[in-house]
Amino acid sequence: MASALCRCALRQLCAKGPSLPCASQVRWLNLQEYQSKKLMQESGVTVQQFKVADTPEDAATIAGQLTVPEYVVKAQILAGGRGKGTFDTGFKGGVHLTKNPKDVEGLVKSMLGNKLTTKQTPKGGVKVTKVMVAEALDIERETYFAILMDRGFGGPVMVGSPQGGMDIEEVAEKNPDAIFKDPIDIEVGMTEEQATNMAQNLGFVGDKTKEAADQIKKLYELFLKVDATQVEINPFGETDDGRVVCFDAKINFDDNAEFRQKEIFAMDDMAESDPREVEASKHNLNYIGMDGNIACLVNGAGLAMATMDIIQLHGGSPANFLDVGGTVTENQVFHAFKLLTSDSQVKAILVNIFGGIVNCATIAKGITSACRSINLQLPLVVRLEGTNVDEAKKILEESQLPIVSAGDLDDAARKAVSALS
Repeated sequence: MASALCRCALRQLCAKGPSLPCASQVRWLNLQEYQSKKLMQESGVTVQQFKVADTPEDAATIAGQLTVPEYVVKAQILAGGRGKGTFDTGFKGGVHLTKNPKDVEGLVKSMLGNKLTTKQTPKGGVKVTKVMVAEALDIERETYFAILMDRGFGGPVMVGSPQGGMDIEEVAEKNPDAIFKDPIDIEVGMTEEQATNMAQNLGFVGDKTKEAADQIKKLYELFLKVDATQVEINPFGETDDGRVVCFDAKINFDDNAEFRQKEIFAMDDMAESDPREVEASKHNLNYIGMDGNIACLVNGAGLAMATMDIIQLHGGSPANFLDVGGTVTENQVFHAFKLLTSDSQVKAILVNIFGGIVNCATIAKGITSACRSINLQLPLVVRLEGTNVDEAKKILEESQLPIVSAGDLDDAARKAVSALS
């Protein structure tokens, strides 16, 4: 899936007027390549023939079902650089081409159940549980096409370039005239004229213009149907036999639409997600693991960043980013502490709460309840400020628990780092 940085870059491409902020909400749903292809296929978008193998035996069956001149066998993990990756068995490459259907089963067998490491995976690699077997197509020409929600235009915007198959940010930097953008009126929808103009800007000519425009319209229909924030096709290509095909798709979804996109969100089995992040999400907590040893429990992303920065300023290293949000309950604080203390690398905990809509007394009750329930043995530094802070401090003091109070963020960071020595 496209990174937040990539999404921000795309938004900047759309902004000729005021520049747009790069802050965007975290989007947790990640789909495998075959899942994105399935969504496109169901919407009438042209993709290569493909099937998915869960076992080597499946692969043998699929090879017999796909009547194609050449196969591409691709390990399905949420990471780029698969073709140059290496499996823990020593097998090279998560993407292979073969014209012999008998080779497909062996290639799939070499991938399934083994960990593939690429430049984008964690150090230990990611276990491959599914392999896509697809029709290999020769791409004669590559273009780039995307539809994304853009605050600057107040709705969806098409972005295209005849220079596909490469980073769109690089194209924008070196040849900005090769980037074409067109806002779509959300009330009117994408017009035939808009789709045709974009197809022509992408370099399609003759009958291919109409074919490409038809694909562009169907991609917009998909964009709306699945509540996407971005549908990116790179490459949006033309084959040597004259077909217009969407070869690769990255789709980002609006988490706020999960209630009406249950089937799509159910496609994410979270097999590649950090178990701590999955556990946190069950309790409506936002968690990101890091490699330090001071756990940070805060309310608000900005406060989390400031807390991590000041810990490092005083010579410490944050172990995580745990944001309890603005509507936190005592029960959520309890589960947050359970999550933090389950990490063996955590040697101290720093709680930094600035209570606006958050009731500091609720936080304090959650802290004391958690400390008693899990018999907390780690140093705990707490800095509270804001709504009901006096009551909160009284709760902490009367708990008779070994909690170190801090007057401000700087004091809290100093005490948390000192607690490690």
